Amino acid sequence: MPQATKPRGRAHSGVAIVGAGRLGSALVRALEDAGVPVEGPLGRDAHPAAGVVLLCVPDGEIAAAAAALGRAGSRPERLVGHVSGATPLGALAAAGGQAFGLHPLQTFAGGEGAEAFAGTGAAIAGSTATALATARELALALGMEPIAVSDSERAAYHAAASVASNFTVTLQAVAERLAGVAGIAPADARALLAPLVRQTVDNWAARGPEAALTGPVARGDRATVDRQRAAVDRHVPELAPLFDELVAATAALARGDVTAPTPSTRAAA
Repeated sequence: MPQATKPRGRAHSGVAIVGAGRLGSALVRALEDAGVPVEGPLGRDAHPAAGVVLLCVPDGEIAAAAAALGRAGSRPERLVGHVSGATPLGALAAAGGQAFGLHPLQTFAGGEGAEAFAGTGAAIAGSTATALATARELALALGMEPIAVSDSERAAYHAAASVASNFTVTLQAVAERLAGVAGIAPADARALLAPLVRQTVDNWAARGPEAALTGPVARGDRATVDRQRAAVDRHVPELAPLFDELVAATAALARGDVTAPTPSTRAAA
């Protein structure tokens, strides 16, 4: 696991953070803890003095923030980055200078500091070798594990992150709702299901998806799956299509056929 180290080269001159949201604020705290001089968090109308500027704004606002930075004074030697997982570096073109991407593969709820970055992955990219090296140095300064992801594959990488994080929350909300049908209060459902979810994730991380898979679909217990499906259809019929998709995908995984079509893709074929 990488240890936090003071970045070398251009990162020595300091980093300006534009955007005071959850990630921007966490980066300010973490970079300061790592000994990196920080400006910010700054507003989008600021004129950063630092040689490295990191835009921590929503994806849809990156191009506008880059343009505002360019209007404030374009400097060819300046390095301008964003923290988006899916947005290509071209969105930074209007800022001038060299572009880089630094996407922490972590979720931020607010109030985090250096501990949130330590040991996590970071997707990096750069329009030049210097820009890529800067992204790597910043990732290492934060204690993250950098991995280069090309512009052409950023959307696929970010889709993986969304499935792993966002969709997990969505599935747990579905599980919580189904537990409610059985008379279990939401807080109680979370307390009961959370240890199961944690162990499942630990098993997946240590052993891979096929070995970690358990339950009636994996063991071919169709009668149990049918009873589950009937309960879903009876109490929350709007969730039945999702249940069917998940059963089909899980059955394919159990067979070792991760490319098998699910019901919706079979219908579209």
